[in-house]
Amino acid sequence: MAASGEKPYRVYRGGRTKGKVPLPSRERDAKRDERSTYRSGGGDGGGSGRQVLRRPRSDWTWKRWTWVTLLTLVVVLLIWSLAGYLSVRSGVAAANKRLAPGTASVLAKQNGLLLSSGTNILLLGTDHSTNGQPGRSSDQHSDSMLLLHTDPSRHRLVYLSIPRDLRASIPGYGEQKINAAMQIGGPKLAIETADALFGPGLQINHVVVVDMGAFVSLIDAVGGIDVNVPENILSDKFDCPFSATRCQSWKGWRFQKGVQHMNGHRALIYSRIRVNQLNPSDSDISRGAHQQQVLQAAMNKLASVGTFFRLPFSGGDLMKPLSTDLSTMQFIQLGWLKFRAGSTLHCRLGGRALGDGYITGDQENINVIQMVLGNSAPQPPPPVDGPYGPGCVTGNQSF
Repeated sequence: MAASGEKPYRVYRGGRTKGKVPLPSRERDAKRDERSTYRSGGGDGGGSGRQVLRRPRSDWTWKRWTWVTLLTLVVVLLIWSLAGYLSVRSGVAAANKRLAPGTASVLAKQNGLLLSSGTNILLLGTDHSTNGQPGRSSDQHSDSMLLLHTDPSRHRLVYLSIPRDLRASIPGYGEQKINAAMQIGGPKLAIETADALFGPGLQINHVVVVDMGAFVSLIDAVGGIDVNVPENILSDKFDCPFSATRCQSWKGWRFQKGVQHMNGHRALIYSRIRVNQLNPSDSDISRGAHQQQVLQAAMNKLASVGTFFRLPFSGGDLMKPLSTDLSTMQFIQLGWLKFRAGSTLHCRLGGRALGDGYITGDQENINVIQMVLGNSAPQPPPPVDGPYGPGCVTGNQSF
């Protein structure tokens, strides 16, 4: 029996020892402590050397820093996207209110999402006093008419331009130039006229009315656009920017062949040129091709990364030129379709000029509609049809 107050002795192979039992875990701790201390200056074991401590191991490795950085970027991106979405949503809500009452009632129902279903969007460019063009205070003609057909199954976008002088049957008003429909009954009558012209296979699902004056500001807001001008152009004398005296000797607007960066005003001028003094064969059909170029370049800029980073500050302003029934989510889907589009098809309706101021269409326009729908292969305008011939060309070609 051990004396009072003394710790018990235990018997081991090497004899008796006093103190705690040397459990395996304690032995490991002791060895670890021994490894963390080193002595230098000789191996006599007398402790004559200086003590060197191992540097503590850092818990923040490069992998952890990488993951933290990525997580931070994702959070910032989500917050930025949300702020941009809210800004665009406010602008779209205002654009929906600007659309003339009753317009949505004549639109064909959208079957499914834009991401999965073909969609027909009619774009109408308006000409009136607010666009800075003198003498047009009461002019509400659709200065340009363009159909955008999305084809998600083929990852393709199709642009179909409609000459404003094309003869068309305006419901309730007989045959007139198609651009008169906007003047008579606004976008509602323009949609009904387009539906009658295109037939049941290409009915209008959505409409976007573009104020051409405000469109200038939109292009300026995104930093301008790049347009590939197909030929040298010298326009006639319209919208002279100089004094009356200087305008007498002014030749017209000039555009050099090749890729050109245009601000909003110059892009508007380019999209309105219908006379080229350097090429007498240019006409209102050429004007439609210019409008397609400007529209596609603007869409490319709107879908760019630079515009995305400006959305929280300018998302609402980008919608100011527009009046539309499209929702915010539909605009987002349209942007994704534009991003995913692997090919672009440019088409135009046309016909023959018979000397009465109209362009009169024929069976070829029906064939173009089938090309737009993907039911037949694209064919360029036949040379025998002259400068107003209808047809389609791929994205890397021109009319």
